[in-house]
Amino acid sequence: MLVQNTAEEHAVHEPQDDAGQQLGRKGPFKLPKHPPQPQEPPGGKSHFILDVVRAGGKFMNPYRFRFRAFRAKVPVHVEVRNFVVKTVDTASELEDILRLRYKVFYKEFLEKRRLIAMDIDQFDLICDHLMIIDKKSHACVGTYRLNCSLFNSRFYSETEFAMDAILGLPGVKLELGRACVHKDYRRGIILTLLWRGLGEYVKATNTKYLFGCSSVKTLDPLEIAAVHNYLMTRHPSAASCRVVPNEAYRVKSLPLYAEAVRCMQAEVVHGHAARLIPTLLMSYLHSGAVICGDPALDKEFKCVDFFTLLDFATAAEATTRRFL
Repeated sequence: MLVQNTAEEHAVHEPQDDAGQQLGRKGPFKLPKHPPQPQEPPGGKSHFILDVVRAGGKFMNPYRFRFRAFRAKVPVHVEVRNFVVKTVDTASELEDILRLRYKVFYKEFLEKRRLIAMDIDQFDLICDHLMIIDKKSHACVGTYRLNCSLFNSRFYSETEFAMDAILGLPGVKLELGRACVHKDYRRGIILTLLWRGLGEYVKATNTKYLFGCSSVKTLDPLEIAAVHNYLMTRHPSAASCRVVPNEAYRVKSLPLYAEAVRCMQAEVVHGHAARLIPTLLMSYLHSGAVICGDPALDKEFKCVDFFTLLDFATAAEATTRRFL
């Protein structure tokens, strides 16, 4: 469970009498105006650990109560062989999936450490989350964040894209994000289980559209242009469903490199681009998803995000059978 020391827990308080009066001012003794400070150890790193704990406590304070109160909006529970697929329904389960995301996104992919060993943002406490549990080890091995328009009107994708065209679509919309699987479980069954849980959620909410930011891990402008060419040639959305990256997220060199890519042999470009596209995005495309325009540059996670949309009315027959 979450156990973080807050700054208040470390604050020095003057002693009080039964009436709550501070004895140090009017009681039988007086506290010195300037209490002696602990001497700094060699190296000049006095209180470093304490400062770290205080900072972590301040970071988590706004989330503490909402962690304890967290419950699933849509209950999902499916058992398949050695695994359980369910929606997160307790604070402990929520912490498990946030720690898994931290391990995958920060420690593994970015090789970074954070003060708080969780990947958490402003959307996590208003969303539902799928989780996959290994029944043998009881470990959380996969997760998927689900943000449904039945419950929320704010979406992560809006931080990267101007997406009024998508928000204006009729029917229930479900944003997918933060999908990850523990490195020891990256085999076909886990992705299948995530889709199984997602299918149950889609049925329960009568969702008409899936959308979200699909990440491709490259910052090379020529590779970005190649993937963009591949996706917009083979899987473009209708003009009425186009989005535009927000100014801070635009790949400003894309027009220049896109022109260079158009001068190259298409088979070579598309062959290289296909190798860069992750399995999850490719599974969306095989299901009938489309790409809604230029990508957004995510500098924090060192990738580009392509806005992806799946309309169940036009999805592949196998996809509608799976979900509907």
